[in-house]
Amino acid sequence: QVQLVESGGGLVQAGGSLRLSCAASGIIFSINTMAWYRQAPGSQRELVATITSVGRTHYADAVKGRFTISRDNAKNTVNLQMNSLKLEDTAVYYCNAGQIPEAWGRGTQVTVAS
Repeated sequence: QVQLVESGGGLVQAGGSLRLSCAASGIIFSINTMAWYRQAPGSQRELVATITSVGRTHYADAVKGRFTISRDNAKNTVNLQMNSLKLEDTAVYYCNAGQIPEAWGRGTQVTVAS
């Protein structure tokens, strides 16, 4: 059974930082491309960043230069370091495993306040 458990969200002031983590189980983590998505109220879920099994990364234009995705295959975790947060980064953040795209966790709420 696939489980994705996101953590690390919270309330932060604009310009601040947060580090999100996602613990995965029930998958062969090391071979999966892992991704972070987010969904703001009234909006569709959007891709934020991906990291392949060999560490190649890709970022949405909106977060490029501010967010960093990383993975620890020994711990089956994928992280998202978010710096210089903006109001528009407010959303629920989810991680996802490429080989099982239908599996989602509960997400973690990130709220950026002015």
